[in-house]
Amino acid sequence: MQNIRREVHYEGRIVPSFAERPADLDSMFRAAVKRAPSSIAVVEGDRRVTYAELSATVDRIAGNLSRLGIARGDRVAILLGNRVAFVEISLSCTRVGAIQVPINIRQRKPENEYVLAHSGAVALVHEADLLDQIPDTRSIPELRHRFAVGGEAAGSDPYESLLMQSQPPVPATAAEDDPFCILYTSGTTGRPKGAILTHFGAIHSCLHYVGAFGLRESERTILAVPASHVTGVIAIIQSTICVAGRVLIMPTFKARAFLELAAAEKATYTLIVPAMYNLCLLDPEFDRFDLSAWRVGGYGGAPMPEATIKKLAEKLPGLMLFNVYGATETTSPVVIMPAGEGVKHADAVGKMLPCCDVRIMNDNGREVAPGQSGELWIAGAVVVPGYWNNPEANAANFTHGYWHSGDIGSIDDDGFVRIFDRKKDMINRAGYKVYSVEVENVLTHHPAVIEAAVVGRPDAVLGERVHAFIVPKSQAASLEEIRAFCAERLSDYKVPDRITFLSQPLPRNAAGKVLKWELRKMIDAEATA
Repeated sequence: MQNIRREVHYEGRIVPSFAERPADLDSMFRAAVKRAPSSIAVVEGDRRVTYAELSATVDRIAGNLSRLGIARGDRVAILLGNRVAFVEISLSCTRVGAIQVPINIRQRKPENEYVLAHSGAVALVHEADLLDQIPDTRSIPELRHRFAVGGEAAGSDPYESLLMQSQPPVPATAAEDDPFCILYTSGTTGRPKGAILTHFGAIHSCLHYVGAFGLRESERTILAVPASHVTGVIAIIQSTICVAGRVLIMPTFKARAFLELAAAEKATYTLIVPAMYNLCLLDPEFDRFDLSAWRVGGYGGAPMPEATIKKLAEKLPGLMLFNVYGATETTSPVVIMPAGEGVKHADAVGKMLPCCDVRIMNDNGREVAPGQSGELWIAGAVVVPGYWNNPEANAANFTHGYWHSGDIGSIDDDGFVRIFDRKKDMINRAGYKVYSVEVENVLTHHPAVIEAAVVGRPDAVLGERVHAFIVPKSQAASLEEIRAFCAERLSDYKVPDRITFLSQPLPRNAAGKVLKWELRKMIDAEATA
């Protein structure tokens, strides 16, 4: 790792920082282009794009964005799946100093409307076939420009118009503390919060990944998670660019397609959720794929079953697994398991990274002794300065630069971090975070629902599924009607997988709080019946 020094950032935070680093993400990309202009930067199906070609495309798009008046600080929303265009528009935003707002393509119109309006996006690049999930322009008056990728869409210009030859882009004057990205995370109040990722934080996360994983020049990385997620943006796209590597794009994750791509392209690195490893191992023809080049296997978002770890070690002895703990608010990694320590410390997630600071605090705001449990408060170069246009959330979630993670854990005398539970009521469905209150808010708007509560249902493959408990009115809706109602208003992974209709009110304590542990007991009893 490089030399570390203390620096002041974000108007008063003193944070440990790498002394030598790129000035911003565009500088990091330009350096990769200079080092390896003829190397392949992105692969999507039969399409292969070199760093020089990618840079030329980024210049054209950035020039056209400048022509439209899009400049430093303007927000550009990206509603795209995993494709080359996502990488192109993302890098083009950094070139002109615009702030990109990636949106998961599984979101629905009401969710998209909130993100577009709250962020004040002036432009949107979207999948043409998602036109029906884009809100009416009257509800998002600041949105002046729309571009459709992959076909025609009424009201949107073709993405190809951004690829036309243009004047050079207006040079960006972005400072490293400037935002480069706003990522909206599900909120415990039912409204998502826009975490502000900066050039400074993103660069430190990239350097953390490179150092902890031992990433090399020309790494071949599979983008199997959504590009719109912090893992896709930082761990895969930007970290691979940092080492002038090759991003191998999967439009959607399918175990067989993943194995085929990894073998054909001699993939060396990826970061995926444990459920994806499990699905790959379940493929009956797993052993016929040559995965010998696969060297670095990161995972996070959920615990990795011990049986999966053992099976991977048996079948892929050259694959080093790395547990990763982080969040959108920490620009991804805070803790990574050191190489070779995973088996010995199977109950831990790893050790904190060089430019991070993790403290275990009790409810009174006091640090506890090593080995004792409390809430993880996290500070350092990677922690975001706050949430976009949300002073209430900033006040509730940050204390002098420390972000309150909501996770309960401990740190032992040797520095190993353990996570025991989630303080926030959140479901982890194959790495996708689902806050119960968001689903409950939708359910209670259904005319046949009196009250509802949502908990995680254990699942061997996905980790957890969404299970709703509903107290219906006399004219109860069917399971299919309830799920269809949710599907119109929520991302598909948030839609309840199972619904239990109760004939009695939800169990509550004396203060009126729903006793969700009793609902989980009902699930456990059903599973053992």
